[in-house]
Amino acid sequence: MANRRWTVMVVPHGAGSSKSVAVSATVVKLLAGVATVAAASVLAAVITVFTHTVDATKNAQLERQNQVLAGEIERLGGRVENLSDTLALISRRDEEIRLVAGLEPLDPDVRRAGIGGPAGNWPEREDLLRDGGATGRQAFSVHANLDALIRRANLIATSFKQAADSLQYQVQRLAAMPSIMPTTGFLASRFSSIRYHPILHENRPHEGIDIAAPYGTEVVAPAQGHVVKVGWENGYGLSVVLDHGYGIQTRYAHLSRAGVTVGQTVKRGDRLAWVGSTGLSVGPHLHYEVLVNGRPTDPLRYVLPNAFAD
Repeated sequence: MANRRWTVMVVPHGAGSSKSVAVSATVVKLLAGVATVAAASVLAAVITVFTHTVDATKNAQLERQNQVLAGEIERLGGRVENLSDTLALISRRDEEIRLVAGLEPLDPDVRRAGIGGPAGNWPEREDLLRDGGATGRQAFSVHANLDALIRRANLIATSFKQAADSLQYQVQRLAAMPSIMPTTGFLASRFSSIRYHPILHENRPHEGIDIAAPYGTEVVAPAQGHVVKVGWENGYGLSVVLDHGYGIQTRYAHLSRAGVTVGQTVKRGDRLAWVGSTGLSVGPHLHYEVLVNGRPTDPLRYVLPNAFAD
């Protein structure tokens, strides 16, 4: 097959003669190949320059972000230190509250476990340490410190709950303690295992105290409790019995009349009855007993100082 040829006419716009150039197919292909290679080279150069520009921009952005993150991690580390100081102060207050609540101080090993212990046991730990660089190591330190703070806070929260429960129990128990004298007057007879009975004329235990007071003097509850008995008892005359819980009951005897009914709840200072001289009595007075788990106990052991008025 004959080699194909093309003729290219070059015609000037002004004066001059036209020229013709004969071009073979091989030359055309060669020129097309050179043009393609040149275009590809230019395109590759443009793409390379653009890619480098984008990479440089991204690198600058990442560097800026790393700087911002590093600064924020540093600030968080400072706040963690402040929180650690605050928790240390709260921990000292917790020890004081435990003492007030009647609890033993936390075991040192338990407290150390709350403060120390293994740090950074979380899935991203190794990745952060291996690939995070300086910022990663800084973040790991903050993370580990936060873990320690959380353990410490949980320990203190548990301790505070124990103290609160104990304080509530102590408050309720103190409210149930018969800590004031139930009436005004003077002490006529003390608690005694043996006493000569003025009416029966024989030695008998005196399982309470006698407070001499004018007829009709108010008798009040020395602590909160529930009225479990109101009525006549042999020897005691008209009497009232309170149950204060915690195994403690109190009895008020020789009353002229009662001001409460069975099942009623009373608080310390509430009126129970009035002094009389019912039962085996030689004159108006209040016979007052404290029973602990059913055993008579000296009521004066429970009375706070200055709670008895002559």
